Amino acid sequence: MERRKTRQISIGPVKVRRDAPISVQSMTKTDTRDIRKTVYQIRRLEEAGCEIVRVAVVDKEAARAIMEIKKKIRIPLIADIHFHPHLALLALESGVDGLRINPGNIGGRDRLKPIIMEAKNRSIPIRIGVNAGSLEKDFLKRFGGATPEAMVSSALRTIEWMEDIGFQLIKVSLKASDVLRTVEAYRLFSKRSDYPLHLGVTEAGKGSGAIVKSSIGIGLLLSEGIGDTLRVSLTGDPVEEVRVGYDLLRALNIRKRGIEMISCPTCGRCEVDLTRLVVKVERAVQKITTPLSVAMMGCVVNGPGEAKEADIGIAGGKGVGVLFKKGRVVRKVKEKDFVQVLLKEVGEMVGNKR
Repeated sequence: MERRKTRQISIGPVKVRRDAPISVQSMTKTDTRDIRKTVYQIRRLEEAGCEIVRVAVVDKEAARAIMEIKKKIRIPLIADIHFHPHLALLALESGVDGLRINPGNIGGRDRLKPIIMEAKNRSIPIRIGVNAGSLEKDFLKRFGGATPEAMVSSALRTIEWMEDIGFQLIKVSLKASDVLRTVEAYRLFSKRSDYPLHLGVTEAGKGSGAIVKSSIGIGLLLSEGIGDTLRVSLTGDPVEEVRVGYDLLRALNIRKRGIEMISCPTCGRCEVDLTRLVVKVERAVQKITTPLSVAMMGCVVNGPGEAKEADIGIAGGKGVGVLFKKGRVVRKVKEKDFVQVLLKEVGEMVGNKR
């Protein structure tokens, strides 16, 4: 796929542009005023591969907490601002790497102007985060609701205000909880502007349903070359957002990070306790960052073929399996040794590259 050509911005040291990797973002679920808990969560996100993190700025204390949080983390930090322009100014004073403002609730041009001027002086980028659930009333009236056209028009008007002041360090998102409306909004915007895009399906929910919605919405756009950063929004632990984000990029052969686990769904032919074994391997390799495909198969139908295509894999039969490494048969392995053998082989293959 060919990436859409976009203008370049930088969120701290992270480049956002066509020829840069698509960055995986997340957002903390903690109270930003609780510096200790927020830092702890960000460090977990860093370990999972998160490259940009956003925090909610609800008042002056949260805005000022950014200064201390920044001292204790490695990745760029974005302040999420709603309703109160003065909080954006405080966040900028605290050394934030980027702002996210919602044109639906930040106020009109006059309230936005001081934010733009200060961000311009500090060369700090701003994401225009349009949400279907908080669109400006004039656009709702004009388009008969939060349609894709209404969302795009909101973003373009805010861009015009920023450009009038000479500010172009802009990234845009156009999110709805409805997948097809989200996709259409991004497609429309891509035809009208070359500013970089942050992808996401907002308020997706929890569990498999939420992952499906995000995967379809974000995946469709990525497959069309649209998108420069992404966040998979899930209710719950933000670390899961990062893991799913990388899984999504890997499925599209865009980026690879960590272990790709390949295993059969099991059926009446399966003669090993595959589910239990796969869970053990997945838990053990969770922190490995080196890209590697690991297969654990439970029968002779697709097992040998899938295991052979993986970097390392076992095709299991009754009480015994065949170990494959880079397409070659290595040896037979007893079922009780499947996990131990696989983990030893994985360790040797990643070496010090974790």
